[in-house]
Amino acid sequence: MGSNSFVRFQNVQKSYDGEVLVVKDLNLDIPKGEFLTMLGPSGSGKTTCLMMLAGFETATHGIISLNGNPINNIPPHKRGIGMVFQNYALFPHMTVSENLSFPLEVRGLTKTTREDKVQWALDMVQMSEFGNRRPAQLSGGQQQRIALARSLVFEPDLVLMDEPLGALDKQLREHMQYEIKHLHERLGVTVVYVTHDQSEALTMSDRVAVFNDGIIQQLATPPDLYERPKNAFVAQFIGENNKIFAEVIEIKNSIVSARTSRGNIIKGKKVNCGEIGSKTTLSIRPERINVGVKSENTSEAEILELIYIGDHIRCRMLVEGDQDFIVKVPNSSKVMNLKIGQKTKVSWLINDCRALDTLGE
Repeated sequence: MGSNSFVRFQNVQKSYDGEVLVVKDLNLDIPKGEFLTMLGPSGSGKTTCLMMLAGFETATHGIISLNGNPINNIPPHKRGIGMVFQNYALFPHMTVSENLSFPLEVRGLTKTTREDKVQWALDMVQMSEFGNRRPAQLSGGQQQRIALARSLVFEPDLVLMDEPLGALDKQLREHMQYEIKHLHERLGVTVVYVTHDQSEALTMSDRVAVFNDGIIQQLATPPDLYERPKNAFVAQFIGENNKIFAEVIEIKNSIVSARTSRGNIIKGKKVNCGEIGSKTTLSIRPERINVGVKSENTSEAEILELIYIGDHIRCRMLVEGDQDFIVKVPNSSKVMNLKIGQKTKVSWLINDCRALDTLGE
């Protein structure tokens, strides 16, 4: 996809000490107008990639290009990139309008043009009444809106966001996710977003790059990532997931049959498991499991815990020797019959079970 890439990482590596690589041979193309999220646990390399793109860190090896031009040696302030940080980074001694005007002054725009653009940016984030206030007079959510407006006021082609909603409470955070998503859709700007929050990544992104140990484990759309994880790390990191360790005994037409430690045979789709005789991790999402009915795959179960969530009941069960097997049962009249200590059956379809690499044995 190289010819259509707006942001490009080619064989990029980063080491802080000359020995350990925190980013390992990264190759990534981001087309113009895409909302791409770099997702991963702490220390996975995602923020380092963002900082190299911004110019605050230097790549140890490889080339980073923007719109076809290498930018490795261009200082941050000359890259024309908007940035939003978790701590807002607003100037406390300036009013909101002055904060927004600052990047325009740096670029030498006239006073009239600056005023027009500041008003446009304030309107865009629904903060037009707050131009004369100082950041300390704003709530966290309002400050983040202003930080967002400041990153967009000079109409950059690329905006980088580093955990921008991390300091907000849950409800405001979810509201801001939709606001940022809708702004992106309206403006068509390219966004590279960093977070460790997988629900945030799934909500907002066109594509998500899942990082672990300095490597992209999978790059895909949110539905692909959730429904078709390529390995056990992605399956565990994106959403909730049940794991059953088993031994492969048959592979037929990309369907794996595997024997659990309890002797039960479970079938699933072959993803990247080994050959017959090897161990694999069978992955099943909690909402794809039925309680009390037989299906293509069926296991004995004992209910250990019931937690009322509202729209569903979270059941923790003992299944195939695993005491942390989670089933999400939709809240309906039949769940009222579930009791702790009850013996029952759980079942799921072959298509909802994936035979992935072995993990955690």
